[in-house]
Amino acid sequence: MSALPALWPWLRAFAFTQLVEIPIYRHAFGCSVLEAFGASALTHPVVWFVFFGPWWHASYLEKAVCAELFAWLAEAAYFRYLHGRRHALWWSLVANAASLGLGLLSRAWFGAP
Repeated sequence: MSALPALWPWLRAFAFTQLVEIPIYRHAFGCSVLEAFGASALTHPVVWFVFFGPWWHASYLEKAVCAELFAWLAEAAYFRYLHGRRHALWWSLVANAASLGLGLLSRAWFGAP
């Protein structure tokens, strides 16, 4: 049996995150699509499969807060330390807040991502 059907929810959420965050990072840093893609490509699987994995017995709110803090700071570090981008902490906060907020609205309105 293929694992792909089990990955569809993650793939939808990952694509949604990229659609929101890539334009923000490109605008903020003037970086390539690949460089902008790389930030949440590194953090999104960790958020989805580690923070929200079945082995961590915490409330949804606790998981969400820890996961978003991780994504924010890791993506800021990616742009700041790997690519020397100024204001990385601010723009990472903007990008992650936008993808979280729009994702929650989309889930409420459309049931996805």
